[in-house]
Amino acid sequence: MEVLRAFPARVDPAHTAILVVDMQNDFCAEGGYIHQTRNADMSGNGAVAERINALVDVGRESGALVVWIQANYEPRFLSAQAIIKREERQPGLVCCAGGSWGWQFFGVAPVLDDIVIEKHSFSAFFGTELDRLLRFRGIKTLIMTGVATNTCVESTLRDGFFLGYYIVLAEDCCNSAARHLHQGTLDNVRANFGDVIQSGALMDIWESSGSQRAKAPAR
Repeated sequence: MEVLRAFPARVDPAHTAILVVDMQNDFCAEGGYIHQTRNADMSGNGAVAERINALVDVGRESGALVVWIQANYEPRFLSAQAIIKREERQPGLVCCAGGSWGWQFFGVAPVLDDIVIEKHSFSAFFGTELDRLLRFRGIKTLIMTGVATNTCVESTLRDGFFLGYYIVLAEDCCNSAARHLHQGTLDNVRANFGDVIQSGALMDIWESSGSQRAKAPAR
């Protein structure tokens, strides 16, 4: 197995996918599930969505795959333990029920050639076709974005790491209502799972690589 030790090689768009995790109204918008159950400050999520859109635009133009993860936590899909934890917050309130306003994307939207994966647990790999679809396309590296940093983003990147993908967390493209847990995930990824980078620095690498390819003489 080839080991890509240089960071620009690891994030080569030819084998990189941007995963946008759970950017949905119930997780990001005022009046959504997180806002109702935790009285969380949602004001920063609009800026996160804008940065994700910018990263996705540059990544897509550079040749990276874009994958949108969309949670559906209707009780019929949940484990018994997951149901218990949700009932501790607010009994009877469903998070991201399929087709509802809360299930819809917040500030972001897939385009025709993107992949959309529906999940029913914290990890986007658990019980889905995500790994098969990524391997079919030759993906080696996952750029992680979305919410919440410490739950669904971290659960997905951990599973991705265990499956052998390189992990890159775009720290300004993630958010959590629990800021200390957001920071904990950043620290944990740096220490154990991969790279943490600002989205602007990542886009600079892609744009620089694109310019160099454009200037390369034809063979």
